[in-house]
Amino acid sequence: MDIQEAIKFLNKAVKDPSLGLPQELFLFVSRITPMVNVDLLIKDESRRTLLSWRNDQFAGSGWHLPGGIVRFKENLETRLSKVAETEIRAEVKFEPDPVTINQIFCDHDTRGHFISILYKGFLSSRFVLENNGLSTNDEGYLKWHQSCPENLVKVHEVYRKYID
Repeated sequence: MDIQEAIKFLNKAVKDPSLGLPQELFLFVSRITPMVNVDLLIKDESRRTLLSWRNDQFAGSGWHLPGGIVRFKENLETRLSKVAETEIRAEVKFEPDPVTINQIFCDHDTRGHFISILYKGFLSSRFVLENNGLSTNDEGYLKWHQSCPENLVKVHEVYRKYID
């Protein structure tokens, strides 16, 4: 199969890239181009930070800020709202201007280069975290942090100064 045939095949397989890509294709694309993602620095009235537990082959295990890859023709505000909805199960107010933009390079090639845009958000401490039976080391477990934990995932070390 030549490149043109492969492209035709992929175009048929991906009907609407705005809905995301099949996992294998997403991982391939992440090996040939940087991914653009948004991350949410969510604070409450006490200046605590809401973090989520992560445990995957690319980021490793540890606490991280909720975030997500921007889809094709999706604006940043929509992705931020979807991140809040899917990872926190809440509507989060966020500031319109980013706090910072970082290039993140990882030690591996797959999911190895990101342009990460950090936004500050607010969620009341009265919000009840719905961990739905998850325990501390389960993927997606949410917890408020008074200061930055030691076991922050490596890719989010660039945000440590914003968490403390």
